[in-house]
Amino acid sequence: MAVDPWYRVVTPRPEVREGRSFNPDEFAIALEQVVAGTAPIDYRDPVQFFNRTCFTRALRDHAGMVLRRLSGKTENAAPVLTLVTQFGGGKTHTLASLYHLVEHAQTVATHDGVKELVQGAGLSDIPTAKVAVFVGNAWDPQEGRETPWIDLARQLAGDAGVTALGPTARTTPPGTDTINRVIQAAGGSVLILFDEVLNFLNRHRGMAEGFHAFIQNLTVALTGTTHSAAMISLPRSQVEMTDWDLQWQDKITKVVKRVAKDLFANDESEISEVVRRRLFEDLGPQKVRKAVAKVYADWCFERRAQLPPEWTAVDTVTTDATSRDFLRSRFEACYPFHPATLSVFQRKWQALLQYQQTRGTLAMLAQWISWAYRDGYQRARREPLITLGSAPLEVPEFRAVILGQLGEPRLLGAIQTDLTDEHSHARALDVDTKGPLRDIHRRVGTTILFESSGGQGDKAAHLPELRFALGEPEIETTSIDNAAMAFEAKGYFIRKVGHDGFRFGFKPTLKKVVSDRRASLDDEEVRNAALMVVRKEFERGATIPLVAFPEDGTAVQDTPRLTLVVLDPWLEWDDNGSLRHTLAEWTKQRGKSPRLYPGALMWCVRKPGRDLKDKLEIWLAWKRVEKDLADGTLAGEYDRADRADVGAKVREAEESARDEVWASYRYVVLADHNESDGLTVIDLGAGHASHAETLCGRVLTALKSHALLNESPGAGYLECKWPPAFRETGAWPLSSLRQAFLNGSLDRLVDPEAYLRNRIPEFVSRGEFGLASGAQPGGGFSRVWFSELLPVDEVAFDADVYLLLKERARALKAPPAPPLPAEPPTVTLPLAVVSTPTEALAAGTAKVCLRITGTVPPELWNRLGTKLIPKLRSGSDLRLGLDCSVEVDDTTASTLASDLQQALADLNLANQVRIELQKSL
Repeated sequence: MAVDPWYRVVTPRPEVREGRSFNPDEFAIALEQVVAGTAPIDYRDPVQFFNRTCFTRALRDHAGMVLRRLSGKTENAAPVLTLVTQFGGGKTHTLASLYHLVEHAQTVATHDGVKELVQGAGLSDIPTAKVAVFVGNAWDPQEGRETPWIDLARQLAGDAGVTALGPTARTTPPGTDTINRVIQAAGGSVLILFDEVLNFLNRHRGMAEGFHAFIQNLTVALTGTTHSAAMISLPRSQVEMTDWDLQWQDKITKVVKRVAKDLFANDESEISEVVRRRLFEDLGPQKVRKAVAKVYADWCFERRAQLPPEWTAVDTVTTDATSRDFLRSRFEACYPFHPATLSVFQRKWQALLQYQQTRGTLAMLAQWISWAYRDGYQRARREPLITLGSAPLEVPEFRAVILGQLGEPRLLGAIQTDLTDEHSHARALDVDTKGPLRDIHRRVGTTILFESSGGQGDKAAHLPELRFALGEPEIETTSIDNAAMAFEAKGYFIRKVGHDGFRFGFKPTLKKVVSDRRASLDDEEVRNAALMVVRKEFERGATIPLVAFPEDGTAVQDTPRLTLVVLDPWLEWDDNGSLRHTLAEWTKQRGKSPRLYPGALMWCVRKPGRDLKDKLEIWLAWKRVEKDLADGTLAGEYDRADRADVGAKVREAEESARDEVWASYRYVVLADHNESDGLTVIDLGAGHASHAETLCGRVLTALKSHALLNESPGAGYLECKWPPAFRETGAWPLSSLRQAFLNGSLDRLVDPEAYLRNRIPEFVSRGEFGLASGAQPGGGFSRVWFSELLPVDEVAFDADVYLLLKERARALKAPPAPPLPAEPPTVTLPLAVVSTPTEALAAGTAKVCLRITGTVPPELWNRLGTKLIPKLRSGSDLRLGLDCSVEVDDTTASTLASDLQQALADLNLANQVRIELQKSL
């Protein structure tokens, strides 16, 4: 059910809408001004006063007790009553209500609220009595009113009252008999109202003893009457009270408590009605209030297991329907406020010494409503109720009111850093929040501030409280929980308390120290950490050759084996940027030489952004904090829980950096002759470090899913992919076949040479393919294998070794016609065998040294190694040397030398064979 936002339903009073009711003093009644007729019209006019007065249970009880006493009904009606609340708790409003009731009885008698009050007291009408008022902060001696008792006597009975005091009244407080004479002179029924007594005593200390004696005698005198009463307001809070104030408050309290009854002027359960009457001109249609209350009550009741039990508890006697109705009534009674918005001041703030409970709350809420009312239209946050999260903490004037009531100005920096400033943590978290979740982190943080900053013992905002305070029909409790967790993880001044609590304070957490350490990191330190972490993650479990952070293309070998090249973490991918052009060049060329195996290279590149750098900086900063704590060099006081958690934070930050390597290195760039620039790009997507997978494995899996990598293609695949150029001859050179796996003609293989060496003998033995070598001028081959065992060492990647289609191999293996006798074959390759004399050979008395010299054609080099050398090893002291030379362009000589050096290193011959570069003449 859709409900209207509160600011479209209610109408605040003009002074609230216009921002003119922001000072707590504006909500304080000056009783002496009410008596003098100089107070604002809402206070001095009795009808308007009661129109804006909320007749709370406390007010009805207190006023009814006084009226019964004035009517002569003394049961449960003490002659002296003391109003006890903290500052701003509604004491003066109660005194002003009694003044208007008795002084203007005829004028207000027909007012609905007054009639209910009088009837509730068991009276038919308002009793008649003379009223006198003493306001200590306004009273000063003057002609005719030299002492408080003279002033009161003159108010009660005029000159007759002063005469009744006697000639000593200017210097001596009256006794009980004298006070009784004054009461009689006033008609026998009086009401005396005392306000701000301690202020008077502090300002006129010379009169303190006399005033104390007067109060003592007055209480005794009133005890003997049946139609008179006095009410004295005393603050419960001791904030800003001097030792003098405390001493005299104790003295006055002891005197009056002998006959007095303490009354608490503010009824906390009805504070919402007080606030609504004072701040709103119109609450809108009742059906809207009921509709909103029903939606919220139903939402809360359905989630009652996740909310504070004091709001939603259902006992064994109460039915669900009754509980829902009760919950609806609480929401309706507080409208347009959410119940938590008002109750927090009773639940948690009332214990604050300096908190002005009614006056301070009204001032805060007046400014709150003023800003939120305008803000609602501007920001279009459709909030059906005024929640704690909507408090306009970004407004300096409102912040000042909040901090003044809390009495903790040191919270200012914390609020600005975590909640309100342009670059605050809450704003950073709320950048992408929309709709009902708009500003959810700021609202959660604000609620935590209100719920955890009061004077209560448990200074924490628990998740159930946050859910209740911020929950609404379009927001689930999990969203509030997640926002609280995210804000705690990001904020500098919010701490986790227990299992589900949060506390907002002025002392920074270690996260603030981490931020400072992070700011002092050197770029080179971060870069070195990046290189180390990235290399470590890619090398973990790598199954293919890995080249890390090449400075240029020459640093990457030209190899037929699939190779993963990890680019520098400070480089980032851009589809149309310079890096793509650079990789296109490095894929085609190694330096100035064309690559033979461009398809073997897989370039792995980091995504754009500074996420990896951020995670690394946080990790390094936590490591510094851990070291500083261990060394004892970290200044400041931090919670034990903060210090104990540092090790876990370091591990967590390191794990986060590792995860970010997986998330950041998401692009793989490969050779692709079908693309205009010769490259294709695979987006791996976001990854996560896992013990079940490696980064190399992740890349290979992605190639397989894109049909760019084949683990073990069969004979049918090769026959299907047979190049048209070789279809007629049926012979595919193995060097070309190997190259086809690396240039995009065929699916890539991790190691084409190993695959072909292992599988071709299987294909040949099963008759699926043949193998031939030594092409003859007439179209034949010097050697053909088909449907027979093929030694692995015959699979050589030479230009004169061929894979044959089975039809061609079968035809070549068919028995040829018997040839005509021919001359004995001659040796075309001059080989010389040098030996010792024949007689020595025959005698067998000396070792014979066989020396083989000559020139071998390139197509027989591999076979020479498999046919000749194993036979020579039957002797002893076999020595095989290498003496070869080749002419190349000077532009490619260094690259070829590097490749040869790598090949010798792979054979462990780097120290036995020397490579020299010589200028040709």
